[in-house]
Amino acid sequence: MKKILFLTVLLSASTAFAEDAKNDWHDTTLSDATIKKIQDAQYQYKKCVSAEMQKPAQQELESRKATEAIMKQCEPVLSQMREVYLAEKVPGTIADRHLKQMRMQTTRNVLQGMMFSEAARKSGQQ
Repeated sequence: MKKILFLTVLLSASTAFAEDAKNDWHDTTLSDATIKKIQDAQYQYKKCVSAEMQKPAQQELESRKATEAIMKQCEPVLSQMREVYLAEKVPGTIADRHLKQMRMQTTRNVLQGMMFSEAARKSGQQ
């Protein structure tokens, strides 16, 4: 009975690893031109976020709502980076993982900045 259970677990584990292998990015490199395009897209995304943070309408909102609005406004700029990745035949899962990481880090930074701005405004008003 134990042998059958062990073989079943072993077979199911090997099929799980076989499916993950399709999503891995194997031994390819990005050209300098592609890296430059990705860096330009990152710069445009951060520039968009910075410009949206400076708008007076965003300064009047509560920090979480302002952060949400800023991120929604700049999402199309971030999708340009995904197109660059897909044009270079980077698997979609890897591109999405990088974009998700960038989106989360930028959201944290924006929220922190908006909270700081809101706190400074409130302390100056009272």
